[in-house]
Amino acid sequence: MAQQTLTKTRPGAADGFFAAEAAGLRWLSVPDGVPVVRVHEVTRTVLVIDRVAVGNPDGSAAEAFGRRLARTHDAGAAFFGVGPDGGPGRGWIGDAPLPLRTEAPTGWGAWYAEDRVLFHARRAGVDDPALRRVCARLGDGDFDDDAPPARIHGDLWSGNVLWSPDGVVLIDPAAHGGHRITDLAMLELFGTPHLATIHAAYQEASDHLPDGWRDLIGLHQLHPLLVHAELFGGGYGKAAMQVARRYA
Repeated sequence: MAQQTLTKTRPGAADGFFAAEAAGLRWLSVPDGVPVVRVHEVTRTVLVIDRVAVGNPDGSAAEAFGRRLARTHDAGAAFFGVGPDGGPGRGWIGDAPLPLRTEAPTGWGAWYAEDRVLFHARRAGVDDPALRRVCARLGDGDFDDDAPPARIHGDLWSGNVLWSPDGVVLIDPAAHGGHRITDLAMLELFGTPHLATIHAAYQEASDHLPDGWRDLIGLHQLHPLLVHAELFGGGYGKAAMQVARRYA
């Protein structure tokens, strides 16, 4: 049976918007990694991808997802902030721009502070002494570790994790070279079925998680919270500041 497809249209799409998504999907499609939808066609205003059959979340699929996510991450990236191969050099997370780098930064923390946390805080109009302090700590390398850059999905909330009859399939990436905890933190931020099983399977399969990584989940949630503050306002900025105080 031929694969059914789904056509996404956006008449006013920015130049490169769907090209970035398509490049991210192709980049994340690695042997034994988490399956992603296949790209059939991409133009400035149209993206045609696989339509994913609906299944039910279960523990065995969650365990496989955790193991496969570690393999996707281990496919690696040239440096933190680099975009997918073949991409337009511009990125988005949802409707918000996502800075991508063409040269390696000095370290993960300095890059995360400038290109993720502060970039979206400025766009959201969010400023707070705790946020400045945590960014100073990031810039000083206080949270850096020896793990190499991972090939991350970048927007791995539950809505982009589809449970098919054959297991998890991923959609809508904001793919780039990043830290492994970032995807794990996004899974936790808005809730994902069988999260404890996913995390445990990932930890068992990965050699690159730092000691105490679970205590750093909030630090990696600062970016998506500020993206939501930029796009939706509401209490997301306040939530980000509450998180920042834990690491300042």
